Amino acid sequence: MIEIKNLTHIYKGNIVGIKNINLTIKEGELVALIGISGSGKSTLLRCINRLIEPTKGEILIRGKPILNCTRKEAEHTRKRIGMIFQDFNLLQRSLVIQNVLVGRLGYSWVYSQKDKDIALECLKQVGIEELAYRRVEALSGGQQQRVGIARALAQGPTIILADEPVSNLDPTRKKEIVDLISEIHKREGITTIISIHDIDIAKKYASRLVGLAKGQIIFDGTSQELSDEKISNIFA
Repeated sequence: MIEIKNLTHIYKGNIVGIKNINLTIKEGELVALIGISGSGKSTLLRCINRLIEPTKGEILIRGKPILNCTRKEAEHTRKRIGMIFQDFNLLQRSLVIQNVLVGRLGYSWVYSQKDKDIALECLKQVGIEELAYRRVEALSGGQQQRVGIARALAQGPTIILADEPVSNLDPTRKKEIVDLISEIHKREGITTIISIHDIDIAKKYASRLVGLAKGQIIFDGTSQELSDEKISNIFA
């Protein structure tokens, strides 16, 4: 599904985001990226969905390169990749339904009945259909993250990327949101990559764990293969 070859991104000031990442993710997998802040998790996700451009390397989705392509091709690729953000990344003064349709239609509040129906169905899937015409700023953090998940679903994604989706939530809301992402993954079979600090959550939900440190992969395997020593290396 996703092939990443020798992927590197260097930020200004010669700061290494990721370095020589090689990773293959099968269709339908739920993979957790684990590591401390600054380990490269967010950089890797943002390279996959083209929010940032890698310094070098290749990314292929279903065998098709998504770098060094036309702007139209890049936009088409991005629209099939749903992104869930740590800070929700919502338009606070706009309606929930408008936020759900941003990934699908862009910043246009003119939408068809079909688009409206898709948005309402996605909100139903995340359990907040009744909030469709509330302003986002009136919602709790957990509700806002559900809007973010609904927005990703409305794109009809083949891939969902979740960048620390529960780090701003209390323990109860954390469990609810990860339960929801896992449930959607199981039901829809969408290839899902989630970056997360909480090792216990990662081990419980992901079929595969990828540990990053200083921009490089230092572990790739199942939770059963993740020893205390390897955890210490990842979170050192």
